[in-house]
Amino acid sequence: MTETAYIALGSNLGDRFEHLKYAVSRLKLLAIDGNVACSSIYETAPVGPGVQDNYYNAVVSFSTSLEPEALLDACLEIEKRRGRVRLERWGPRTLDLDILIYGNEVLETDSLTLPHPRITERAFVLAPLCEIASGLYLKKMPLQEHFDKLGESSSAVTRLNELRLY
Repeated sequence: MTETAYIALGSNLGDRFEHLKYAVSRLKLLAIDGNVACSSIYETAPVGPGVQDNYYNAVVSFSTSLEPEALLDACLEIEKRRGRVRLERWGPRTLDLDILIYGNEVLETDSLTLPHPRITERAFVLAPLCEIASGLYLKKMPLQEHFDKLGESSSAVTRLNELRLY
């Protein structure tokens, strides 16, 4: 079985750009044909405890034959290889990979919920996701409508035109 996966990428520790580039290079290896669609990079304020540096965020999509749990395991391994340490929820991180959408799969396990439960609350996810998947609907609404509903928080997302991940 082949499905299209949408993965959110984020980094706010170390060389954020290089962490995202590394993630894209590794995710290409999980794609059926080695191709990924990749959004621009967006810079956003952190959501989480304490004082943190701004994040670089992006979204990629690709076709994969991996089942959702196997894809999650692969994403966790990519994070680990880039020095990800999980000390606190929403704390700073070298690399964060979240499976947003996996085909039309609706899933809830101890380790994975699909679609990601907070997509529609996060401008830093919706902005890059809308860029590469404007035709997608979530909760019976186009992604762009979800983004527009965020109002002021959507203006806190800055597209970095000068940086490209591919």
